[in-house]
Amino acid sequence: MDFLYYILIVGSLLLASPFLILRALVSSSFRGEIKGKMKGATCLPKLKDTLWIHASSVGEVRLAKILISGLIKEGESRPIALSTFTPTGYALAMEEALPNVFRLPLDFPYWLNPVFDRLQPSKLVLIEAELWPALLRQCKHRNIPVIQVNGRVSEKSIKLYGVFPPFLLWMTEPIKQFSMRSLTDADRFLQLGLAKEKVLVTGNIKFDVTSVQTEDNFHPEWKADSLIVVFGSTRPGEEGPIMQALIKLQKEFPRLIGVIAPRHMERCREVEDLIREFEVNYALLSEQDDLKNWTGNVLLIDSLGKLNAFYKSAAVTYVGGGFNPRFGGHNILEPAAVGKPVLFGKFMNNFEEEAKLLRQSKGGLQLQNIEDIYNVLNHLLRNSDERQKLGQSVEKTVKANGGALSRNIELILSK
Repeated sequence: MDFLYYILIVGSLLLASPFLILRALVSSSFRGEIKGKMKGATCLPKLKDTLWIHASSVGEVRLAKILISGLIKEGESRPIALSTFTPTGYALAMEEALPNVFRLPLDFPYWLNPVFDRLQPSKLVLIEAELWPALLRQCKHRNIPVIQVNGRVSEKSIKLYGVFPPFLLWMTEPIKQFSMRSLTDADRFLQLGLAKEKVLVTGNIKFDVTSVQTEDNFHPEWKADSLIVVFGSTRPGEEGPIMQALIKLQKEFPRLIGVIAPRHMERCREVEDLIREFEVNYALLSEQDDLKNWTGNVLLIDSLGKLNAFYKSAAVTYVGGGFNPRFGGHNILEPAAVGKPVLFGKFMNNFEEEAKLLRQSKGGLQLQNIEDIYNVLNHLLRNSDERQKLGQSVEKTVKANGGALSRNIELILSK
């Protein structure tokens, strides 16, 4: 099946080549994207016996940071390399000064072989849902053990793999252990025919977000009487209703400041244009040196790696991506871990277990419509005692469900 897959990749590239060439001619950012992928690991020194960790985008890179810190704390002596798929994931990994960061090239031996030769990996660790056939098959041919940690499988993936289950079994053959974040995710893989002994439920590492202390030099300081609401990881279609709610709320709470952080930084200009239409006093984070003396109403976060620091200073938080099943929600545990009530949408298919637990704690408030955001925020902003109680409840839930980090570290060090 290896040969058939490679033929499919080559055929797809040939068919898409006119479009790719045209796009490269007109888009400098696309040329940069292709160049970054083609570069692969050539920017790194030659390594040996490397622990190679792969994380797709921003969320997985944040998890990788926790995992790497924990591994080093436990005495991991091998060199560690981190590959990312998206440019935003790469940018965050570089900003966080994670070790030996590079972009994963196209999933084809011609581009992957130089990476293997430079890293000489002793093990590959895949974070969450990143399964690349050629990457995995190369590991098999080179006798490199593979572990998937914090594994998740969406209903959409189940339907896709279910069309031809032998493909999944062929692709995942090199993976020695699937360390799944929940029983639901494990059951989905088992339904597709994976061997029971290869699938293990260890819990969600994201619940351990506060268990590893990492250096964070950014601490926003506000005026003493400021009331902060943070809207994190927002998606298209969300910022408009958020701004409408903010305008109404700021009439009732003059000290209220809305902080908006789009999920993808490339949307900042689009979101800024929308904010400007509401004729409010806004600013970009990158242009502000002193928030303590800033007199605006809306702050747009246009810098990577700053969102968690803003969650800490918030009275209430909202995490986007939950009003479109295509997005499936984003990480609601980050604000919960620092004791903040968190609002989110009804489509949390990528965070089913987390949403369930936070709902049960009463501090995770799931909205059926984004227009409900005004009424819920209005209530919470008027009741500081209730906010504090809900925040303590979600923080307690996050801590009670920790422990997956140590279990996965043990698995990585032993397998």
